[in-house]
Amino acid sequence: MGGLGGFGALFDPSAAGFIDPVLVAATDGVGTKLKLAGEMGRHDTIGIDLVAMCVNDLVVQGAEPLFFLDYFATGKLEPRRAEDVVAGIAEGCRIAGCALIGGETAEMPGLYGPGDYDIAGFAVGAVERSAILDGGRIAGGDAIIGLESSGPHSNGFSLIRQIVDNSRLDYDSPIDFATVSLGDVLLSATRIYVESVISVHRAGLLKGLAHITGGGFSENIARILPADVTAEIDAASWQLPPVFRWLMEHGEIPPGEMVSTFNCGIGMIAIVAAGDVTEATRMFTESGSPACPIGRIVARTPRLPVVRLIGLDEAWRN
Repeated sequence: MGGLGGFGALFDPSAAGFIDPVLVAATDGVGTKLKLAGEMGRHDTIGIDLVAMCVNDLVVQGAEPLFFLDYFATGKLEPRRAEDVVAGIAEGCRIAGCALIGGETAEMPGLYGPGDYDIAGFAVGAVERSAILDGGRIAGGDAIIGLESSGPHSNGFSLIRQIVDNSRLDYDSPIDFATVSLGDVLLSATRIYVESVISVHRAGLLKGLAHITGGGFSENIARILPADVTAEIDAASWQLPPVFRWLMEHGEIPPGEMVSTFNCGIGMIAIVAAGDVTEATRMFTESGSPACPIGRIVARTPRLPVVRLIGLDEAWRN
């Protein structure tokens, strides 16, 4: 409502068709992935990353993104670079189906060095009160589905940059597992899961979702599980993507540390009843988020951790 340019942005939630909505809000950034974008002089995907990191946090509670605001801070505004970032934000909002209704651009010389900038995003979504996903219905016997990531997304880049430095490569170097440079692989935009997740949720198939970001599998999946269950993940159920194998080998990172730092090819996990796993997997894949079953929920015993990865060393060291 009201267009852009005011001191505040107006949004009419009744126009979105909700009956008894609960608002859900999220804020995030893209961390030190910005340093990589700066070194490569490529800023067209960073805006998509920013939107993705926010809206993917909304959908895990069943919320549909409504609107998005951005904050862009720099020492001296470089119009072309800012245009590339904002164009990416607009594209991310288009993919997520939310409105870009405002933001703030701040020039702060002395705080940011030449060429430096930072961005933050703020998203608000809504979910019908009766459709909130809080993990409370998750029980032993349920199935775990993994949704494919597009790469490291926007987490772990301080470690990634250290690995690249130690490898004596630069971001323009060709890489044997891709037709583009190493930097292009690492700058791949974060996958936005909104469309596929909402379609499966509307079908009534979801019991819980976890966005696999900083902290990897153990920390993020544990956030949605009831106290009496364990998530068992079969590491052999999907192929470790080449970029993560490259990071593991060049960084000499043990598999256990990989899954506690990176998404390792699984950017979102969904928990469904065992009888719904085939249909949910099909729906995710056909709506743009390739997916496969990767584990199950079992009753927790004193000896079991909250999240247990089975066959990790055997599957990923070969």
